Amino acid sequence: MENTVVATNRKAFHEYHILETFEAGVQLRGSEVKSIREGKASLKQAYILIRKGEAWLRGTHIPTYSHTGFEGHEPVRDRKLLLHKKEIQRINSKLAEKGLTAVPTKLYFKGGLIKLEFGLAKGKKLYDKRDTKKKRDVERDIQRALKAE
Repeated sequence: MENTVVATNRKAFHEYHILETFEAGVQLRGSEVKSIREGKASLKQAYILIRKGEAWLRGTHIPTYSHTGFEGHEPVRDRKLLLHKKEIQRINSKLAEKGLTAVPTKLYFKGGLIKLEFGLAKGKKLYDKRDTKKKRDVERDIQRALKAE
C-alpha cells in the first residue's frame, strides 16, 4: 500500500531533535477528510498534548472543504488522536521528562485512513541549528562537485 503524504512539518526538524516517532489515527469530520483529500492541511502551529488520559492534536489548520455548504467545520480545533491507552501512558511518562515535547511531523493517507506521525522531541539550541545548517551546506557542495565531474 502506498502512503500519500498530505502535510509535513519541516519546521519541527529544524527546531527539534526527534528522538522517537509514533503513528496515530486522527478523529475527523467528513468535511475535514474531504479537505485533506484536496491536499489542504497545515501542521505549522500544531502540537500534541495529553489531557485526562487522551491525546489531542491542537493547532492544526484544515481549511473548510470547497464544496461544503454553510455547515462546514472549524478550521482550527482540537482533534482527538486514536492511540492505545498503554501508548498514551508511555508517551505521557516520557513527556514528563525534562525538556521533551510531542511534535507532529507529517499527516498522510495509509490504506484509505488518515494517519499522523509525531515524534517525541527535544528542543535544539542555536548552535545545534547552525551546526545542522553547516552540515547540510557541506553535503550540498559535495553533491554539486560530484555532479559537475
